[in-house]
Amino acid sequence: MPKTLLMLPPQGDKTRDWARRLAAAHPQAEIIAPETMEGAEQAIAGADAAYGTIPPALLARAQNLKWLQAPQAAPPAGFYYPELVAHPVEITNFREIYNDHIGAHILAFVLAFARGFQVYIPQQMRREWKQAERETGDVVNLHEATALIVGVGGIGSEAARLCAACGMTVIGLDERRQDKPPGVAEMYRADALDAQLPRADFVILTVPHTPETEGFMNRTRFQRMKKTAFFINIGRGMTTRLDDLVAALQAGEIAGAGLDVYEKEPLPADHPLWTMPGVLLTPHTAGHGPYLEERRFEVLSDNTRRFLAGEKLRNVVEKSRWF
Repeated sequence: MPKTLLMLPPQGDKTRDWARRLAAAHPQAEIIAPETMEGAEQAIAGADAAYGTIPPALLARAQNLKWLQAPQAAPPAGFYYPELVAHPVEITNFREIYNDHIGAHILAFVLAFARGFQVYIPQQMRREWKQAERETGDVVNLHEATALIVGVGGIGSEAARLCAACGMTVIGLDERRQDKPPGVAEMYRADALDAQLPRADFVILTVPHTPETEGFMNRTRFQRMKKTAFFINIGRGMTTRLDDLVAALQAGEIAGAGLDVYEKEPLPADHPLWTMPGVLLTPHTAGHGPYLEERRFEVLSDNTRRFLAGEKLRNVVEKSRWF
């Protein structure tokens, strides 16, 4: 019998098109894309694989499910509920498709802070011509600067390459990775964070939201940073306590922050970060760029091929740690 891949509802133009393309590319598989949850309930018992978010009630009906493709690179909190973690189903995600876009966004923050744009952009809004001191003001000499990248997966590796190309010394922290990708001068495990924070001129977070990373950037850790250092987070907002970040900025414990992700999104209009000196904000757009939908489909199609062939799947998740 052919193996069955269930595209979980709700369906949209994208998933309907993907189902047609998967059926054409993998004729040995049965691709089912029900429009309703009732249809999914009828199909799940015989499904060997699925794409999307599966609720607990539907998982309980799954008798043959061996592979689930998550619909995001880092699904939101609640996706990896206890029953799904305990289930033998193997889960894959869409990591690696954002490396170039987010790497460029990180570098944009680094270069902006290095050249004082966090000062000059507000001055522009005020139509104010005010130059900093030529030798000492609002400039970070990147050839003497150190970037600490927390999370050296695909995105962190690309950020490391770009930072090193600008002359920076790059320190990497990663719980899984031991090798040093191009551009990384030193590599440590995650438990070295407190020891490495005081060395960095730029602290860059690329880590997902997991039980271990939730709120791990807090006031104590901001206080370990240099007063001249900048904090950049493009990973997940729940990793950083924004109240603690605001307090650290107000106390002058760090020089500034560049954020693309936030504990609560959208960031409330009355939040102090909007108007704080030394802060650059973007509205969760670091991953924006061309070719993303095609890259997602390519991962899904490649994993479908691998699944049908009995090969190792791409981007397998450690479920208990959500990544």
